[in-house]
Amino acid sequence: MAHHPPTLSERHEQVLAEAVRAYIESGEPVSSRSIARRHAETLSPATFRNVMADLEDAGFLYQPHTSAGRVPTAAGYRFFIDRFAGQARLSAEDEQWIRGEMDAATTFEEAAERAGHILAKVSHGLGMILSPPIGRLPVEHIRFLLVPDGRVLVVVLSEGGRTRDKLIRPERPFSQPELDRVADHLNAHYSGWTIEAIRADLSERLERERDSWGLLAQRALMLCDWRWIEEDGGQRLYVEGATEIIAAPEFADPERLGELLGAIEEKRRLVELLAACLEAPEPVAVRIGLSEMALAGSSLALISARFRAGRRTPGTLGILGPLRMDYERAITAAAYLAERVSSTWNGASTP
Repeated sequence: MAHHPPTLSERHEQVLAEAVRAYIESGEPVSSRSIARRHAETLSPATFRNVMADLEDAGFLYQPHTSAGRVPTAAGYRFFIDRFAGQARLSAEDEQWIRGEMDAATTFEEAAERAGHILAKVSHGLGMILSPPIGRLPVEHIRFLLVPDGRVLVVVLSEGGRTRDKLIRPERPFSQPELDRVADHLNAHYSGWTIEAIRADLSERLERERDSWGLLAQRALMLCDWRWIEEDGGQRLYVEGATEIIAAPEFADPERLGELLGAIEEKRRLVELLAACLEAPEPVAVRIGLSEMALAGSSLALISARFRAGRRTPGTLGILGPLRMDYERAITAAAYLAERVSSTWNGASTP
């Protein structure tokens, strides 16, 4: 994790960790007596009370009612994640379960759906997988097919066997032989290039050459009008677990729930959240609180992990869940699933 947690004594760290784990398990404010029962060190409840009071003063815990125990703050969760959950190891049981689920997937689509289901189960939140932008994937083959009304069906086969197709209406009419010549040229000279790189090279060639090659480049650019890809980035979002997250007590408030359901239905906001995680420096990133969602954001956490599609291009998987989440389990599951999804995309097997 990229964050640097503040310095606490070992006892204060352990008490905070126990308080966070106890609250995650029960959902009830945690008392000093319950921490004393969980803690390996034999100390009086009064000692634990003093330590918890120190943690409250430092902003890691708060007391919702004067007669109640204490609950982790956003800072308390952040410290716990950076100091403990980020160093956790996947349990043998979860590894066996995840491997069994993912081994049954034969396509990326199946792997994405299974991964989303697993992420939802371990977090009681949304499990999400965002495929890489097709414009950044190396292209293996392009085909153009003329349809009776003059439109052209563009079919792109990208690295890893992913396909994308779209009907477009070019600026001028084409015959099928013309379309075949353009496709043959692109496949002969640009196999393994990304769509973005193909367009850049064609534009440069068009400026440099005015002969038959330049004419061919002009036609190719006309057909390779990837604005239809840019409408949604050529990305697909897989979402599982809506019933899990809406049942969380954090979203009993109708306004918070309404905002969350709107984001799930619209999906664009979820895509933006996950796409932003591609720039995170760490392999698994955790955000506590989401400023992008005005009402529900303070009650949400986002865990994201990059997976590799092909040689270079990253996709993202993630969990959007309530703050009260089993971070140790969720983070380790997300990291392991990123490996499994990468291997499925690239046709390999992960032990």
